Amino acid sequence: MRRSPALFLAIGSVIGALGAFVLARVGLSPAGWSVVAILLGAVLGGCFALMTRSRATTPGAGLLWALAFSFLLWLAGPACMLPRVTSHGRMGMLDAARAHFPELVGYLLVFGAPLGLVLGALSVGKPSPKSSAQEGEGTKQATRLPLQFSLARALVAGGLAGVVGGWAFGQWMAKAHFFPLIAGLVGSSSPGLGKTLHFVIAVIIGATFGLLFQRDVRGYGSSLGWGLAYGIFWWFLGPLTLKPLLQWHAPNWSLARGQELFGSLMGHIVYGLIVGVIYAALDRLWVGFFIDSDPINRQPEGPGSRALLSLGRGSVAGLIGGLVFWPQIVAVDGLPWIARLAGGTSSALGLVVHLSISVAIGAGYGVLFERESPDWGAAVGWGMLYGITWWFVGTLTLFPIWLGASFTWTTAAAANALPSLLGHLIYGAVTATVFLLLERRHQDWMRLDPRFAAREARLQRPAGTPAPALWFFALGLGVLLPILLS
Repeated sequence: MRRSPALFLAIGSVIGALGAFVLARVGLSPAGWSVVAILLGAVLGGCFALMTRSRATTPGAGLLWALAFSFLLWLAGPACMLPRVTSHGRMGMLDAARAHFPELVGYLLVFGAPLGLVLGALSVGKPSPKSSAQEGEGTKQATRLPLQFSLARALVAGGLAGVVGGWAFGQWMAKAHFFPLIAGLVGSSSPGLGKTLHFVIAVIIGATFGLLFQRDVRGYGSSLGWGLAYGIFWWFLGPLTLKPLLQWHAPNWSLARGQELFGSLMGHIVYGLIVGVIYAALDRLWVGFFIDSDPINRQPEGPGSRALLSLGRGSVAGLIGGLVFWPQIVAVDGLPWIARLAGGTSSALGLVVHLSISVAIGAGYGVLFERESPDWGAAVGWGMLYGITWWFVGTLTLFPIWLGASFTWTTAAAANALPSLLGHLIYGAVTATVFLLLERRHQDWMRLDPRFAAREARLQRPAGTPAPALWFFALGLGVLLPILLS
């Protein structure tokens, strides 16, 4: 049954006003602006409800749209416009963003998260819009209904993914002697108890990932992206907020506290990425064993040949992306450093290693993100998300291990690696664009057979999903947080 726009407007306005009221009570609104802030919160909450009424069709989708919306409000307000009003334009945007870091946490957790979760829960069961690709194929083609939500699938796949992600995160926690701090949640200092609590929390977060995003993730790549965004969100919600509250302390949302917890941010990002990929694999196995195991509905391509084609297209795209990335590496004199991965120091060896890694990462993109991009804009979004993922996983994590050192998730390491961040984003965008060009040529060839045309259209990610909100939130904070905190 379709809900009334007036109902969405009313609920969005109430939640927005309540969020603004809480922000004013904790001192995150300018002095004397409480009434104005509450009225503005009501207006913005109502506008968000109306704008995303047909988009926020699940609690997970609503959460992502609202997080992106609240992040945009923070960029437009406290990080940009408000300092110009209160300090007469004397602050630069980066200084203003650092000064108003507490408001960022408040906007995301107090305003955005409740707004999105409630409106998304209210919209459960509403049909999602058709994709433009499906509409372009003609009305004679049948559209495949999304799989029914499965509570068991979400809990089992998400919980197991949480265990694997928790193990990876636990490697840093053991090194940083973080387990006794986790045990402090129950008044203990035992590392063993802290490790047990850590895995319990990891399972809970993984299970909620499945509950929130089961309908939205369509493949390994998109699930990886959702995991990245969810890991960032849980850094704000967990170490910065829930942990002190559970210890009966007021949350400390200051920039200094965020800088102290930068290692935890990296751990949550790596945890989220692993949860996303493992969840996608387990979810696909579950569907294959219990839902889609129909031997009559044969596929036009075997999974082996399809994977090889994706690997090949991704390798070519990664090589081109690596060549585009090359001048930026030369500009920061990074080739000798890359050559150390192969035991040398020459720039020529560094170039060979760089292109080899680019090809391998591009091949990974081909396998993870096949059929995720319905258009060029989506390709750039997924590609940049993949590029920044490899900045976190590669530059800050795997490369130090490869060189024989231990990874150090510190603000100093992030500051030293910042020059390569732009190159990773460009590499991802170029790789994804070239991959889409090659993929479309193959899909056009497949659509020449009418038996496969409808199937190819159904497998493509439709327009209207929360993917744009994911790109804005994960990319925006993925770039901004290392800059602010380092």
